[in-house]
Amino acid sequence: MIRRLTLMLLLTISVSAGAAPAAASDKALLPDSVYQTPLALRDQAGRPFALASLRGHPVLVSMIYASCQEVCPITVETVKGIRAAVSKRSGRDAPPVVLVSFDPARDTVAALAMMASMHHVDAPTWRLARPDQGDVRAFAATLGVSYRKRPDGDFDHNVEIVLLDAEGRIVAKTSEVGTPEPAFIDQVSRAGGR
Repeated sequence: MIRRLTLMLLLTISVSAGAAPAAASDKALLPDSVYQTPLALRDQAGRPFALASLRGHPVLVSMIYASCQEVCPITVETVKGIRAAVSKRSGRDAPPVVLVSFDPARDTVAALAMMASMHHVDAPTWRLARPDQGDVRAFAATLGVSYRKRPDGDFDHNVEIVLLDAEGRIVAKTSEVGTPEPAFIDQVSRAGGR
């Protein structure tokens, strides 16, 4: 009885305070949202999350694999450079980052944690994630990422760093690694952060 009265009181206070009737995540996903791709992920700390849980703010997304010795480390450093340039230009936080592995067989939580540590990137701003369930190839195709496993176990792949809006729609992309592309930095600056 007391629990019910407390709940009713809290509801009354939140309604009278002008609380929003429904969260943005309660609305249906837009047809062109990347979040339409059902993908269950696990980050470098072992925390599970759904791709659609990123909804509500802009996000920088790319794909990597932790044992990569070539372009993936450069991709991480490029995204760090983009975020630093956006923060410097706008004076506010850049969007958070999600890097999804296309090598879940080898990219364990420990491997992703080691990669995050090597690049000095921390959760929750940075999430290096491995897919637990879902169609990784469909997700990659949506971003414009192609990959192929070589006989030696490494991958041939292209790079796409993608800016998603709050609804998961692709707003901008860059395939430039090394020095961040100024036009992309402009677009990310306009999108804002959390």
